[in-house]
Parts: sequence; C-alpha cells; structure tokens
Amino acid sequence: MSDTELWRLSAAELAAQTSSGDVSAEAAAASAIGRMNGTNPDLNAVVEDLSAEAMERARALDKARARGDQTGPLHGVPVTIKVNVDQTGHATTNGVPVFRDLIAPDNAPIVDNLMAAGAVVIGRTNTPEFSFRADTDNPLHGRTHNPWGRHISPGGSSGGAGSAVMAGMGALAHGNDIGGSLRFPAAANGAVTVKPGMGRVPAWNPSQTAERGMLAQSMSVQGIIARAAADLHLSMPPIIAPDARDPFHVPLPWRGEDLHGPVRVGFTKETFGYALHDDVSAALDTARDALVDAGYDVVEVDPPLLEECALAGYRTLMGEVKALMGDMIRDHGSPTINAIFDEYYTYFPPFEGDELLQMMAQRSHYARTWSLFLEQYPLVLTPFLPQPFFGPNRDAEGREGAIEALGSALWSYSMNYMGLPAGNIPTRLADLPKGAQPINVQLVGRRWREDLIVDALVAIEDRVGRMCGPLWDKMAGEV
Repeated sequence: MSDTELWRLSAAELAAQTSSGDVSAEAAAASAIGRMNGTNPDLNAVVEDLSAEAMERARALDKARARGDQTGPLHGVPVTIKVNVDQTGHATTNGVPVFRDLIAPDNAPIVDNLMAAGAVVIGRTNTPEFSFRADTDNPLHGRTHNPWGRHISPGGSSGGAGSAVMAGMGALAHGNDIGGSLRFPAAANGAVTVKPGMGRVPAWNPSQTAERGMLAQSMSVQGIIARAAADLHLSMPPIIAPDARDPFHVPLPWRGEDLHGPVRVGFTKETFGYALHDDVSAALDTARDALVDAGYDVVEVDPPLLEECALAGYRTLMGEVKALMGDMIRDHGSPTINAIFDEYYTYFPPFEGDELLQMMAQRSHYARTWSLFLEQYPLVLTPFLPQPFFGPNRDAEGREGAIEALGSALWSYSMNYMGLPAGNIPTRLADLPKGAQPINVQLVGRRWREDLIVDALVAIEDRVGRMCGPLWDKMAGEV
C-alpha cells in the first residue's frame, strides 16, 4: 500500500505499522489529511482544520520513536475531536455562534488521554447547536452531509465525527452521547461504536463556568466512533485512564472477569408500537445468526420496563434541560433549534418541581431492574431505530419528524438514563428507493462490561464484514 493510501487502514492496522517503524507517523498523518482535503469540502464533517499542528506532532512522534521512547497504543493514529469538548487553544463552539470565541484553556480528559496514547488530532468535527439534535446542522458551521449520500442525515450530535471517520478522515473519531449521540451517527453512517456506561470515561471541560446538571453528568459519556470493531478494543483502554478532574470516574480495567461457558444473549425485536421495517428485522436476524455461529447462546426475551424507562428518562432529562439550559437555548439558539425544543417539550413533557426529583430517584428502580435482567443475559441484542435512518432535517419537520427521529428511539436514550453501555454496528446494506444505506443494530451489556459488547461486535463483524468498503467504492464512483 502506498503512503497516500494509508487512510484506508483501520486504527489497529495503522498503529501496528507506525509502532514497528514500517510506516512513519508523518506519513500516516499526511495520508489522512490528504483524504480530508479531498472529501471534506463536500461533506463539511471537519469544521476546524488542524493539519499544521498535526504534522508537527507527527514529526515529533517519529523523533521520539527514533530516540527509543516507548510508543503508545495509538502511536501516530489520526483522530478527530468533536467541537463540544475542550482542546487547548481552540474554540469549544458546541455549534452555537455566541460560543465562537470560547477558547479552551486546557484539554478535556478525553483529549489528554488520546494524546497520551500517541494519537494525532487532524481536525475538529461538527455538532448541532448545543449538541442536542439527532441531525447535524447549525448557523455557525453549517450542515454536515452523510458520505452515503444526501438522502440520509449524518446523525447527531456527533454527526461530523461519524461522517469523517467513515469517509476516511482519520481512523478514529471522538464523540459523546447523552441520548444517542455516538450511536445515531454510527447508525447513519454505517460505523461502529460503543457508548460507555456511566463513569467509564473521565469527562470535564476546563472552559465551563458552572457544573452541569446531575442528569447531564450521569447520562452523558465520551467515546469513540470507528469503522472497525476491533479498533474499540485498541482505543477504549487508553481513554478510560483516570483523571482527577472527574471525581466520579470509575477506575476499572477494560477487561472484566471471563464468563464461563457460552455468553447468553437476550434477543428482541420489540419496538413498542412503532412499525419494524423489514430491513431492520433482517439486520437483527443477521446479527443474531452471526452470534450463534460464533458460539453465543441467543435466547428470545421480553425486556423489562424498557418503554416506561425510556419515556420517564427523557421527560426527566427535558425537565433538567428546561430548568438549567432553557433560557440559554431560547436566547442564543436559532429559530430551528427552538422549534425543535418546543416539539421535544410537547412530546416529552418535562417533569418539574417535586416530580422531577421523584423521577430522578426512580431512575435507580429502572437501573436495578435491568441489572438483575443482565445477570441472566449479559448481553441483549435489540433494534436501535425501528426504521432505516431518516433524511436530513427530519427532526425539524414538526411533530411527525420529531417522533421518527427521536420519539421512536426508545432503545437509545433508555440506556443513557440507566447508565448502561450499548454498542452499535451495521449488519445490512439496504437498497431503498432513495438510495443505499446501512442498517445498524444495538447490543446492550452489563454495567462496566463494554469489553463483552465489543467482543460480540467483533464476532458479528468477522462474519458480516465492514461497511467502509462498499462506501468507499460508492464514493470513488461518484468522483
């Protein structure tokens, strides 16, 4: 493979070559930057180009390796960072024009951990306003497009991250998830991710002037979007390294205890009244069959309290958002984001006052119920969305749009409310009237057992294949 084609390699493949010295970090960065220069003008996934400092860092890494310094697990691997976390000297815009000059005084823990592992940051990726949409567009940076075509939203809020990594702009993309913001972009773009559980990855923004609400602290997590499942086994251990700035981080190792015998997987196609699309059903069957072939014990289950938990959880989150962020969104958000929040508040009536406190307490009931359920089934294979991913701006198309984009995603935000980890992987490429698009499924796991989820994602991918090959063939045919 020529140096210019290095962007095609997975993070694990690339790290093996940069660590051995077969490929320089400089060449790896140059290839990813070249791909970014060629594809980003059409996609607008990366909204701040960090090519110059990336090349400087890559050359420094090469010199350090030549001196005999120990290389990190992500030595020379090009990555992107989402614009809603702090990176020293850069604006943490969160997609909001009033924050365009909010310059970070220091790195967030996720950035420090990636850098300590040897990663090279080539750019910062787009997010919707306040990182609170399932689509990615904002008045400051504009709309991000999906590399599969403009018939599909890139997802949100880590839409820039998902679009970038699947298009080849970096082998890994940082993102975060308070209700689905890692998994929505993975599903939209055909990428793979695992939403970590509560407390798994340290988080904090040095630029913030006030602490986040309790639900924002406990539901929002930092993570990685990749195009190869095994890259999560490579990249997640470095980012869970402790950071004292997050006092609620849980310093557990990546790998938990081995489970004796075949891992039992609960399997469900439950969509709680929303019609299950044939392609989603087929994607679930493919994932189930892959797990059975890999030796997992897959059993149909009736998941407990899921719909109740999801709706209670999002209404509780909306209560906290309205109380702590409502005025800021109203004053500094665009008419579009305010109209979307009006729909959210209608569909998910915010809990307020004593009721809000009661529902925050009730959260433990749902989490306990699922902890007991996961004692029987350490993994649960579920739909992510009941239908193929929606089109751009669907969440801004009134009540019906808000329901399709977010209301039907009960399997998404329920996991945030309970603080459980959940992976997302494509298992089908659907041929739909508007064009081809990937279909992803979800794997929920026991608390702090992201490793079990990623093992299962790898097993599925080994049997189904990656989605990047068909995507890159499609993109090449359009040039």
